[in-house]
Amino acid sequence: MATLPQTPRPRKSLLPLATAVSAGLAAAALVLLTLNDRAVAVGFAGTGLLLAGVLWSGRMLFRSEAAADPAADWTVAYALAAASSDALAVTDRGGRLVCANDRFETLFGGWPTPPNVPVSDTAAEALGQAARAAWRTGEARAETIQVFGAPITAHVSRVGEDALVWRFVGVQALDLATQVQDLIDGVTGDRLGASGIMTVMVTPAGRVRAANPVFRARAMGSPDAAIEGRDFARFLITDSIGLVRFEREGLNGTPLRVLQIPFLEGEDSPMLVALLDEENVHISTPAIGPSASAHVRSLIALLPSGIALIDRDGRFVHMNDPFVRAARINAAAPPLYPIDLVVREDKAALADAVRRFAAGAAQSAEMTVRFTDAPEEPVALTIAGARGLGDAAVLISLRDSGEEGKLKRQVAQATKMQAVGQLAGGVAHDFNNILTAIIGHCDLMLMRHSPGDSDYDDIQQIRANSNRAASLTRQLLAFSRQQTLRPQVLQIPDVISEVSNLLKRLLGETVRLEVKHGRNLGPVRADPGQLEQVVVNLAVNARDAMLSANPHSGGTLTIETLAVSASEVRRMDDDVLPLGDYTALRVSDTGTGIPVDILSKIFEPFFTTKEVGKGTGLGLSTVYGIIKQSGGFIFADNAPGGGGAEFTVYLPVHTAPEAQVAKAPLTKEKPADLWGSGTVLVVEDEDMVRAIAERALTRQGYTVVTAENGEVALEMLEGLERPDLLISDVVMPLMDGPTMARQIRQRYPDLPILFMSGYAEEQLRRSIDLDNVAFLPKPFSVQQLAEATRDILNSK
Repeated sequence: MATLPQTPRPRKSLLPLATAVSAGLAAAALVLLTLNDRAVAVGFAGTGLLLAGVLWSGRMLFRSEAAADPAADWTVAYALAAASSDALAVTDRGGRLVCANDRFETLFGGWPTPPNVPVSDTAAEALGQAARAAWRTGEARAETIQVFGAPITAHVSRVGEDALVWRFVGVQALDLATQVQDLIDGVTGDRLGASGIMTVMVTPAGRVRAANPVFRARAMGSPDAAIEGRDFARFLITDSIGLVRFEREGLNGTPLRVLQIPFLEGEDSPMLVALLDEENVHISTPAIGPSASAHVRSLIALLPSGIALIDRDGRFVHMNDPFVRAARINAAAPPLYPIDLVVREDKAALADAVRRFAAGAAQSAEMTVRFTDAPEEPVALTIAGARGLGDAAVLISLRDSGEEGKLKRQVAQATKMQAVGQLAGGVAHDFNNILTAIIGHCDLMLMRHSPGDSDYDDIQQIRANSNRAASLTRQLLAFSRQQTLRPQVLQIPDVISEVSNLLKRLLGETVRLEVKHGRNLGPVRADPGQLEQVVVNLAVNARDAMLSANPHSGGTLTIETLAVSASEVRRMDDDVLPLGDYTALRVSDTGTGIPVDILSKIFEPFFTTKEVGKGTGLGLSTVYGIIKQSGGFIFADNAPGGGGAEFTVYLPVHTAPEAQVAKAPLTKEKPADLWGSGTVLVVEDEDMVRAIAERALTRQGYTVVTAENGEVALEMLEGLERPDLLISDVVMPLMDGPTMARQIRQRYPDLPILFMSGYAEEQLRRSIDLDNVAFLPKPFSVQQLAEATRDILNSK
């Protein structure tokens, strides 16, 4: 990371001005004493002051030019940050983010300003302490910060007096280290030991994490000795000429050749160490037997990291499959030299590094190169000496970042979608409070007007538009998976049959509808109304796509249902779809398909390919939210052979026995008499919603007591008699509804409670461990509130 440019501060000196003024005054005094002529003395003094003014003006002019701050050039800083394998960021003294690389964006899903990155409270506090320590001492670090389940280490360094450099080092591929540990402890370690190769995995702190039995026997005297956690360096000694031996065997023991295999990147990653006996110390490069060489190559072939062995002339000797995949090597025409893989600008540096390590350079080095097949994707290589492995002299390791990069992009996309979903849910919740007040006031005004009044139609129009806004908030809640669902066990063909007549009217005459049902379809558990909305949204999108491509001929919309068994899912080998039995719903059309560049964006909220004013971008995002909240999966693709778009929904087959629940009739008679009596305590932090609830219930004959939050409600109960019903919002400041209700229940165990909220009922019930609790979703009308209140009080 480049040092931040510092602004030079001009030195302030009044010496020239003081000198000129002093000289003028001194000359005037000398003339006055010598000639006793005041006119001449005044002239000398004026000349001195004029000279001082000229000097001062010139100095200020040149100083302003010299003091102009040069514009900061971050080009070098950006280039160095992009070349680093760590996530880097720079913050200024004011805590603002001024520079960061792409790996920082990938790690945190955006550009948060350290230490305010998306981590736990404990980790955030550790980052804040590290920042404060870096400002004081110049450097600090925060250990094992969890980011999306992976432990990282944050290094914070002060640059100059005005900036902090943040470097986040990831503990990579813990599962890879576990695999290598299992290989060493298992049969592979025994085979290497039989060939005379001792293998050890050493932690970054120098402690033994795993070792094969041969190393245990040589280092501790027993192949079954407990060696984990011991200091690796304590088992070895070095003589005066640099030969390494086991400490237990002393200086008369067999000399050892130590080979480090950096199978993971980063300073905080474990190291694989192989030790070989030097049978003849006078031979500079003792060769190992063919059996041992075969086992070493077998070990390299089993490692998930890409590893290649290079001979002394710089030619490839062996490369494993991960290296072939990561380097995009054509198996039919493999390259002879490593430099054949990289772009022209990187050939010299790579050739020089291979030459140095082939000549016996110690330690290892890391460098970044670009392959000719993907010059826009820098790849980190680790180069180390590999003397003693037959023809091999240099070991090159790299990591196949294709899948990792894809996974990081998916994590970033999921994080962005989750953030937008949380934002949409919060906006919908606030809108529901506003719409509750609007709809409630409309209901109260309609009670004072009758059809035919001049204001009646206007009030009805306001109420109708409010209901349209309420449907929009339901779409937002569906996208954010926070809507209230009423799941039932059902068959998908029954849902399609119910909606088919509606689809025929929506599609029009130019679009033909085909429905195909598979056999042995398993039941699914979903909300039938929401599932119908999924089918309608997909069908309408398909219709618009076909009509935009062929306005006159239209096309064919095909809706299929099919059973997908667990064995078929296994053959699909999809990382997203868990193994199990599914009932699939496929909606396909004969349009032009979805462009590849927008295929990954179509489920994002507010993304639409339609013209301005013809699409909100919430249709497919709503479908996505409904399917995910129902426990299913949805995939979008283009039909094989260049056909139209194809959406496939997978819903898990419901196997648990469904409880027998008495189904309410479709048309529920609403009694005209909603009058009641009793005391109702209403707790709501929104003033307008609280006022509507109070007025609505008072008109129905109830005695209403209101409180603006949970703490106020508990204080009011100290001076009130037992209420007949508690109506409370769920999410409130200071004290939420469930916490307040639990304390009230300690005093009145059988008090009925009605919760009202703009969030999903099932989401809230998971956090509410109370009995005899009803739920009223926002926005609600005055009549719905009166009905819910009457039903609860009558059921006591």
